Amino acid sequence: MGRVSGKVALITGAARGQGRAHALRLAEEGADIIAVDVCAQLETVPYGLGTPDDLAETAKLVEEHDRRVITRQIDVRDLPGLQQVVADGVAELGGLDIVVANAGIGSFAPLWELTEQQWDEMIGVNLTGVWKTVKAAIPTMIEAGKGGSIILTSSLAGLVAFPNLGHYNAAKHGVTGLMRTLAIELAPFNIRCNSLHPAIVHTDMTHNDAIYQLFLPHLQDPSREEVDEGYSMMHALKVSGLEAIDIANMVLFLASDESRYITGTTQVLDAGGSAPFKIPHGMVG
Repeated sequence: MGRVSGKVALITGAARGQGRAHALRLAEEGADIIAVDVCAQLETVPYGLGTPDDLAETAKLVEEHDRRVITRQIDVRDLPGLQQVVADGVAELGGLDIVVANAGIGSFAPLWELTEQQWDEMIGVNLTGVWKTVKAAIPTMIEAGKGGSIILTSSLAGLVAFPNLGHYNAAKHGVTGLMRTLAIELAPFNIRCNSLHPAIVHTDMTHNDAIYQLFLPHLQDPSREEVDEGYSMMHALKVSGLEAIDIANMVLFLASDESRYITGTTQVLDAGGSAPFKIPHGMVG
């Protein structure tokens, strides 16, 4: 018996990166998967987003764990589309027990230089899209009467601020507020809600020229070794960042009965990145 055997999980942003890792980790432990991704490029995002082929690969990998999976190409700003995929998932897979609202985007500029489109797209995907995801899912979970677990992907930027990410900071702080409200409102239905707050995670969102210019402006056309060295300075532990599986393991814990009394919490996964004072790497040992 797996840790989430017999459960069904809805995961947004599932085509690749953290979303794919969450889908595979839950499938490994017995869950069937509803995998959603926009699978299209958004105008304000300065790096490539997932594709239909990426989402198909996620489905293939889930099926290799002998689990059922349905996929849909849906923008999380599309509430009717999300409501339909929840209905389809319940009809085909038998229910809905876990929601992982993971879909998100990044773009970069000083707050006063952001365009309205950058602001609107960021808030629309990273905050409103999370609200629409849970709005689509919660009535079904309440009606089923079996409780459940909702996991919202925020960020370290949902607890502290980073320069040139004002719209991202605002959205991710908003996700933290959504989580805290949902934890209170859903407790009578035995539905738990927690948020994830990773620092650097090695995905396409953190490995592209635009973000290198943001975090490592002193480097020109940096090598991966230079990038990893630069990123490591942001953490207390001497690591350049986390892997998607590290976040997926926390998703599994929060989705399972091992965390049955944990709700309303901010789960920080940052290799000590939020510590205000860090010993520079190389000064000890």
